[in-house]
Amino acid sequence: MTSQQQTVLNLGCGFHTGADPMIVNVDFSPFIRARTNAFGNLVARRILSGERLRRYESMQGNLMAHDLRRGIPFADESIDFVYHSHVLEHLDRDVAPGFLREIQRVLKPGGLQRIVVPDLELLVRRYLASLEEQAASEPRAHDHHVAEILEQCVRRQPAGTRDLGPWKKRLYAFALGDARKRGETHQWMYDRRNLSDLLTGLGFRNVSVETPASSRFEHWARINLDLDGAGDVRKRDSLYLECVR
Repeated sequence: MTSQQQTVLNLGCGFHTGADPMIVNVDFSPFIRARTNAFGNLVARRILSGERLRRYESMQGNLMAHDLRRGIPFADESIDFVYHSHVLEHLDRDVAPGFLREIQRVLKPGGLQRIVVPDLELLVRRYLASLEEQAASEPRAHDHHVAEILEQCVRRQPAGTRDLGPWKKRLYAFALGDARKRGETHQWMYDRRNLSDLLTGLGFRNVSVETPASSRFEHWARINLDLDGAGDVRKRDSLYLECVR
């Protein structure tokens, strides 16, 4: 099978889309909905500015605006490789298995799923190391390790709005809702043990821990979605797991 015949899904892609023809970037954010609509695209280019506009303009490739809560809009056993990064932890714990079963449905037999999530084990090990240092570490430095685990579970302010003026904050809150309503907060956390247990319990096989550079997908070097345009790792402090359908 040639690479042109293969299909890769980049689920919950946000701003980070893959331009390779084999990739379908799927999300339901206001930005991808605007990008895939002529009128919305015109409005977005007028109201966005700075870094948000740059990231908006960077979205390239095959874009699909779709609410993944309604399932994945592809036929059974039609997809070769499914990728999602920092998506699973935003789902309620009892919702996550349904999302993974839907991925299982669309994957071809032998197809691969690659999951990237914040690595709870790494964050906790850093927190414990900082705790042991006690007086040797500054209070704010230690509290940062607590925030790495908990901040995105509890915050209400949408990402990227902290430095905006009061009226812009109110506008964003009115249009988009707070962080919880927008699905920005973490609903559960994963490490290599509990995520592997979840996947094997659902019938996925051959779970392996990978790195940003390593994958069992034959075209990973070509499409590497864990690197940014400059070749740097996008989501540091992450856990990379792959499994076979």
